[in-house]
Amino acid sequence: MLKRYEKFLQKFDKRLERYFEEHCEFIKCRQGCSMCCEVGEYPFSRLEAEYLMQGFIKLPEEIKSKVKNNIKDLKQKHPKMYQCPFLIDKSCCVYPYRGLVCRIHGLAWYDENENKIKLPYCVNKGLNYSKVFDRQTGEVFLPNPVTENLKIDSILRCEDAEIYNLEPGEIRPLIKWFD
Repeated sequence: MLKRYEKFLQKFDKRLERYFEEHCEFIKCRQGCSMCCEVGEYPFSRLEAEYLMQGFIKLPEEIKSKVKNNIKDLKQKHPKMYQCPFLIDKSCCVYPYRGLVCRIHGLAWYDENENKIKLPYCVNKGLNYSKVFDRQTGEVFLPNPVTENLKIDSILRCEDAEIYNLEPGEIRPLIKWFD
């Protein structure tokens, strides 16, 4: 299953690459910027959590220890929103194994269920899409948002996911996978 998921990710990442290129004038994401990873809930499917752990297993012991301590601290505090435990020194220590929510961070996309454009949190900090967002009114003046539904459950049930016969399992906040 994880090999099929990996092949699916290769195809999905190519689509995301195209979206990021199409929106490059609005995106301020750069290496070292970790705002998306500093406060969130990070929904992960069972499949994504298993894949993430494949990356964790390969980490040096020193980094594994830091991640374990981060998880332990979060479990004791029980916050609703938290910093991703895999964020070490403002960098994702399991980047190639990151979840779908991590891969789509930074993009604006149209949510047809809510009939509105979803923007990344950093728009409020004057970063991604701030040129096309009116903070006073909440209006977004983006003529071409990504039209693909970028909710995790939709991605995991899209046509490409069906081709790879993925079985994503339950979706829950990342930290809940460590109960």
